[in-house]
Amino acid sequence: MTAADLAARNGSPLPRDARTPLSEDDRTAVPRVRIRHNDYGSLLPPDLGGWEPRLRVSVVIPAHDCQQALDRTLAGLAAQSYPAHLTEVIVADDGSDPPLRIPELAPANTRLVRVPDGRWGRGWARQTGAASAAGDVLHWVDSDMILDREHLEAHMRWHHLTSYAVVLGDVRFTTGEDGPSAQEVSAAVQAGDTEKLFDGSAPHTWRADVLEETRWLRDAGAGAYRLHSGATTSVPLALLRGVGGVNTALNMGEDTDLGFRLAQAGAVFIPDPQARAWHLGPSTVMLREKEVHRHNWSVLPDLIPDLRWLRSHPRRHWLVPYVHVVVDAHGASYEDVRATVDSALAGTLVDVAVTVVGPWPALTGGRRSSLDEPLLEARLVRNLYGHEPRVSFTEETPHSSAPAPFRLTCPAGWAFGAESLAGLVKLAEDEEYGLLSAALEEGGTGIRAARLERTAAFARAALVDDGTDDLDGVVHELFGSFWVSADELGVTAAGEAEPVAGDPARWRASSARWKREAERLKGEVESLRAENERLRAEAGQVEDAQRRGPLRGIIATAMRHGKTA
Repeated sequence: MTAADLAARNGSPLPRDARTPLSEDDRTAVPRVRIRHNDYGSLLPPDLGGWEPRLRVSVVIPAHDCQQALDRTLAGLAAQSYPAHLTEVIVADDGSDPPLRIPELAPANTRLVRVPDGRWGRGWARQTGAASAAGDVLHWVDSDMILDREHLEAHMRWHHLTSYAVVLGDVRFTTGEDGPSAQEVSAAVQAGDTEKLFDGSAPHTWRADVLEETRWLRDAGAGAYRLHSGATTSVPLALLRGVGGVNTALNMGEDTDLGFRLAQAGAVFIPDPQARAWHLGPSTVMLREKEVHRHNWSVLPDLIPDLRWLRSHPRRHWLVPYVHVVVDAHGASYEDVRATVDSALAGTLVDVAVTVVGPWPALTGGRRSSLDEPLLEARLVRNLYGHEPRVSFTEETPHSSAPAPFRLTCPAGWAFGAESLAGLVKLAEDEEYGLLSAALEEGGTGIRAARLERTAAFARAALVDDGTDDLDGVVHELFGSFWVSADELGVTAAGEAEPVAGDPARWRASSARWKREAERLKGEVESLRAENERLRAEAGQVEDAQRRGPLRGIIATAMRHGKTA
């Protein structure tokens, strides 16, 4: 699923090709700061109240049948320290009955939009609000949140430092759902005493643990997106639209899906403890965690390849591949292309998709010589894979493979071993490399190589590149790169490779039989061990009896002669 697919389904046109770097207009003069992995420590945000904002923020509140809670949220937003002339608030009414209204105690530039008729859910509400936003930054806020006075300002100071920050607010959960009145909220927020509205509050334990273990996500690497939540999160609007917006098909888990796609677009995730907010009562996850996971884990495996534990099935096909393999068929024989594509699909890493680049539009349906047409090699490749769901065809090499987290480009004529792709990806994940190159052969034009590119790394490089460096160099600077040999990975020339054959079902059945046999033998070993222990115990008893025998004779003789006490 591409950004264009999501945009088409969501009814919001992309402002540009989502795969290209942001334009100067989109950057709004924000510096091209180079951040390694997710370590945002090089950014130095100004103190709250001690800087001059210039970027506009659009606050989007998805809401459904919650007028009283919405009134409190808007009251808190009306007392924010961030300049009112740079703030707009959009309430996205998700089919409330009666319809929601904007109260008097609300930011001046607040308006209401409604989810289109026949549509519903959090995904649609978020996307409807985002589609009408006009700011430089979009700030999500749930309708049951109360924000501290400097909350928006804390978020926005990061966006003035870099164009690809996704800022996460610090959410605390109150002990009860009954909250103060809108007037009380307004007075407390204006006075900077928001916390005094509540008897007690605490952060989500899991989130707090992750932050502590990762130095507030600075060491979280590629997994930083997992803390992305719609409760209070901000993102540059251009970056959001570049990934296709919110997935409107999702009514739960849409924030995790969006966080993953933002990560593939090069985003860095920054939690700010000074962006304080309070959620009235515990969240749905806190109240019904197992049920939420049961629901979300039925939809997220298709969308987020990074959640490896949810993709345990050995032969499932998934919507978004873990690795997107690109094979250039121009000038290659049918046999060479087949060797590369077949071996890529037959490895132990099963969530793989392949795109074959070739002159496919030229393959017309008119009369031709079946054995002598000029494009016979391409025709045979198209014949072979025309109905394989994991293989697609394109005339030009795709600029990006997002949202797939990895892309492997390889010339036709090389065959992967069963563990080749899995080994490459494991090395990239373990060392967090942005680029791995496998040397195939050296010729007059240099080294031919297969390249494993981390999607997020090349997207980040495109965001910060000023045109003076090649992207590979920027990726090496920000994520690291490494060369390996084809032999190490089991990659061989097509003519030297073993043919791809075998029946996975038979392998699994054979594995099951060997497992049962191993369990049987284990039982026999345990039985023999128990028997051995029994025999050793009996032998010990016999030996002990033998030692005591002479002593009993001496004692009996002494008793007969009256020499015992």
